[in-house]
Amino acid sequence: MGESVLNPERRTHGRAGNTPVDTAALFADAGLERRGASLVLGDVRLSEVAEHGGTPTYVYNAAVIRRQYKLLDQALSKLPHRVCFAVKANSNLAVLRVLRDLGAGADIVSGGEMHRALAAGFPAERIVFSGVGKSVTELEEAVAAGIGHIHLESSDELQKLGAIATAQRKQVTVGIRVNPDVTADTHPYIATGQGGIKFGVPVDQVVDLAVQVHAHQWLRLDSIAMHIGSQILDPKPYRLGLERLIELVGRVRAAGIDTLKNLDIGGGLGIRYRDETPLLPQRFAEAIQPLGERTGLTMVVEPGRYLVGSAGVLLTTVLSRKHSGGKELVLVDAGMNDLVRPSHYQAYHEIAELESQGRPVGQVDVVGPVCETGDFLALDRELPGLSAGERVALLGAGAYGFVMSSNYNARARAAEVLVDGARWGVVRERERVEDLFLSERVELIDGR
Repeated sequence: MGESVLNPERRTHGRAGNTPVDTAALFADAGLERRGASLVLGDVRLSEVAEHGGTPTYVYNAAVIRRQYKLLDQALSKLPHRVCFAVKANSNLAVLRVLRDLGAGADIVSGGEMHRALAAGFPAERIVFSGVGKSVTELEEAVAAGIGHIHLESSDELQKLGAIATAQRKQVTVGIRVNPDVTADTHPYIATGQGGIKFGVPVDQVVDLAVQVHAHQWLRLDSIAMHIGSQILDPKPYRLGLERLIELVGRVRAAGIDTLKNLDIGGGLGIRYRDETPLLPQRFAEAIQPLGERTGLTMVVEPGRYLVGSAGVLLTTVLSRKHSGGKELVLVDAGMNDLVRPSHYQAYHEIAELESQGRPVGQVDVVGPVCETGDFLALDRELPGLSAGERVALLGAGAYGFVMSSNYNARARAAEVLVDGARWGVVRERERVEDLFLSERVELIDGR
């Protein structure tokens, strides 16, 4: 396909200042190249994808997912370990099957994710069911399916699960998710390990809960778990949290419980969106390995964003431009209903032309068609002079992109595409507007 050259351009990001963005590093993370004028993912021109199926469209690079998994698996090779993909990051069945084929397990937080993981072919015993608010129906289905690990979040959940296991007369393997009261340097909406929030069992309640599990005829405690947050770039919080888990393991064993097999330290490894230094697997492993070796337990990790975040891009088409209040606005066909991260988390996603024309850059806001002032994808961004009909890609869209999308403004959700080398295919058809009301009814029941 001609000479392959990484895009050499470096841009500056918007409101946070003038820190240079290393676009070449972002391209390498995603498996992107600029071949001539064209932006290529794997060996597929993204313009070809957009021309075939329109926009907005999410595109995922299978090769990058495999690369990320293998790097983490190799980094942890000195420890007995298991990698379970956090399905909440990207639940597309084709993506899940790539990870299943690599030997990954699945980390789920709902009954819907359980059914997706099973449909993708994950063996039930390789599924970990976390989640702060499991319903009775979800717990019943998990027990009936033989899910490998159900992580308790409270004593109330223990009572529900115990009754279900007794009713079904099934042995259920249980973990306890601990709130280690460790603060990670990340966005407050995705920090999950400090005290006073809804996640996990407080440290001072764990041993009592473990004793109750151990005493139950149909429950067996095999895991102590934690999850401290997402997009973490410093390994120190993992060390602090793991130290507290190890202390709890000692106290649980001292209480006469000898069934523990796993230490589950969650996920949260951060990636590069702009100018961050990613938490590389080797650095992560070096931080936890000395502690993990002391326990003799299998280390379970549950990455989501790390495995798929950089592997995905969102394609969108420019609809129009206008000047208002001293600002240049570029209106595109992807909105906050397609990618909510910029609006919800003030997140940065690098933007690249699908077909570069070498034009000078100017400062613009990239906004969507949704009827909200908060509907933006980038603010005060230096971009080439884009005009109607041209297409761009938003990088770093493989995690918490499509899964957080909605039908707000009665907008149909985007298509999803998987690229594997030179092959590509639509792995979720674009939603049709008529699909949005197929389950609705206008008739009322006469209650008299």
